[in-house]
Amino acid sequence: MGKDKQILKLSIIIPVYNEEQTVLKLFKKVNNVVLQNIEKEIIIVDDGSTDSSKKFIEDLKKQNTHVKIFLSEINLGKGAAIRFGLAKATGDIILIQDADLELNPQEYKKLIAPIISGKAKVVYGSRFLKKSPKIPFKTLFANKLLTMLTNLLYGSHLTDMETAYKVFTSDIIKKIRLRCVEFDFEPEVTAKILKMGQKIVEVPISYTPRRIDEGKKISFYDGIEAVSQLVKIRLFQ
Repeated sequence: MGKDKQILKLSIIIPVYNEEQTVLKLFKKVNNVVLQNIEKEIIIVDDGSTDSSKKFIEDLKKQNTHVKIFLSEINLGKGAAIRFGLAKATGDIILIQDADLELNPQEYKKLIAPIISGKAKVVYGSRFLKKSPKIPFKTLFANKLLTMLTNLLYGSHLTDMETAYKVFTSDIIKKIRLRCVEFDFEPEVTAKILKMGQKIVEVPISYTPRRIDEGKKISFYDGIEAVSQLVKIRLFQ
């Protein structure tokens, strides 16, 4: 980016919906990440949680005045929460962080490294660049299918389109007009970045999947919506 010896700001957007079991632990992990010459901006967007998440986030704000929090009265969807966070982000680099504990914030350094070095403007953390015996077959199959469709339609060579760890330079992500409000944010932003001609660089990340009874929310319906977005953007936008 040509600014690697200056202080850069990393905006970390954390969308939250009914994550009372993990949101405080996740925040602690994010807050404890130390990055050389990087200022962190933590933005938490609660998307109308009906459990104790909202209370936990409000209490967290009282103890950590540097954190930006935004609370929605109704549940609109993950994409809507991310879009709101993007509108409020002031960083040079923007990173999406789910509020669960499936991904490890200690990997921020390698996620932003290609951007810091000027090799990329968009980086995805791939769960499939290194073997993980923890990934259920259904999850693996669905992700492989959607990623294969993305590569077929857009001429890319991705291994994990649906990854939650997506990192962008601010100038790139803020050029994109995003419309999706639910989990279809993932294919929408990927398709629009690739259609712009931007290369997406992937780095391997660790992954500890959780079960539906532990709060996993993505469904078969979301997979159908992902296919719809990929095809629609390729053909009509």
